[in-house]
Amino acid sequence: MIENYLPVLLQVVLAGGFAGVTLLISVLLGKSAKRNAMKDSAYECGMLPLSEGQPRFSVKFYVVAMLFVLFDIEVVFLYPGAIIYRDYLSVFGLGIAWAALGFVSILGVAFLYAWRKGALDWKN
Repeated sequence: MIENYLPVLLQVVLAGGFAGVTLLISVLLGKSAKRNAMKDSAYECGMLPLSEGQPRFSVKFYVVAMLFVLFDIEVVFLYPGAIIYRDYLSVFGLGIAWAALGFVSILGVAFLYAWRKGALDWKN
């Protein structure tokens, strides 16, 4: 039974040994760098870190993100109904179509409300 785990154990030992030997060679053969203020400063994509660590985003960004997630999830709810529409049409008649139309109309009203309130306008 233990012989089944031998290749895994061998791979772990080899990977750990390779990492250890690589670090040891780097320490032994590498030059020690001179320390100065520029080398000790934080590196952020080539830009000097002069501002806060976390930039502030507008509330509008979060509103649009929440609206996107909301409408995206609502479309996911429509997909199963579209798949079984023909089967349910024979059982429930046009009631299933009216239910789907009601659902889509509520989404439309919510979209128009967000549009009228200016939630989708980036210029303001």
